[in-house]
Amino acid sequence: MTKNRIQLRVGAGNSACAASQRYPETMSRALLACLLSLQTLAWCQDVHPVTGRQVAPTMGMGGAPWLVRPERAAEEAPEAALDAIGVAKGAIVADIGTGVGYFTWRLAERVGPAGKVYAEDIQSGMLEQLRHNMAERKLSNYEAVLGAEDDPRLPAGRLDLALLVDVYHEFSQPQKMLQKIRAALKPDGRLILLEYRKEDPKVPIRPEHKMAVAEVKAEIEPEGFRLDKTIETLPRQHILIFRKNVM
Repeated sequence: MTKNRIQLRVGAGNSACAASQRYPETMSRALLACLLSLQTLAWCQDVHPVTGRQVAPTMGMGGAPWLVRPERAAEEAPEAALDAIGVAKGAIVADIGTGVGYFTWRLAERVGPAGKVYAEDIQSGMLEQLRHNMAERKLSNYEAVLGAEDDPRLPAGRLDLALLVDVYHEFSQPQKMLQKIRAALKPDGRLILLEYRKEDPKVPIRPEHKMAVAEVKAEIEPEGFRLDKTIETLPRQHILIFRKNVM
C-alpha cells in the first residue's frame, strides 16, 4: 500500500462517508460503519518526523460535493479569509489541493485578467470538475495542474502567493512538497495555510484534520520559511502566513 497522500476513493455516491472523516458529531450508523472500514488505511499512513503528527487521509472524489456544500461559506468565510490575506490584482497565485475550485474561482476573480491562478490537485477527477466550475463562471485566467504526492509541478520562481486550504495536513511527503513550493515562490512570495484549530476542542473536525499553530511552525520553518503572521479572525481556522527565509 502506498504511503503517498493515500486517496480514499469512496465513490461518487459516498460523499457523506468522505465528509464523516472530518465531522465526527454528525455520523449515523451507516457513516460510522464506513469510517471504520477506512480506519486501517488512515492508520497505515506515515507520521511527520518532526512532530509525530499522523498524516490525515486525503478526501477522494466521493467527497467532491462536500467541498461545495452550502454551509461552507458560514463555516469557513472564504471571502473574509481572502480579504485578510490580501490578493492583489495581477498577482500570480497557486491554489494547492484545489479540489473542485472553491477557492480557485475566488482567487481568479480577485487577480483579474492580468493575473493567473495555478489550480493544483493530485486527482484528475477533481480537476475535471474544477474546469466545469470555472467555465460556468466564465473564468479563464487559470491553469489546471495535475500534481504528484511529492511535487505540485508549479513553475519555478513565478508565484506571489501559494495557498493551501485544509490540505497541508494531508501531505504524506510534506518536506518534499514544501521544498518544491518554496522553489515556485518569488523571493518575496508568501506561503499561506488555512488549517482548522486543533487548540479549540469546539471546532467539530476530527483531530487528524486539525493543526495547532506551534505544530505548523515546527514543521514548516525548517524547510526554509519563517512564520510572518497568524490571523485568527475566521470562525474555525487559523490563517498562517509564511515568508521565505534567505538561505
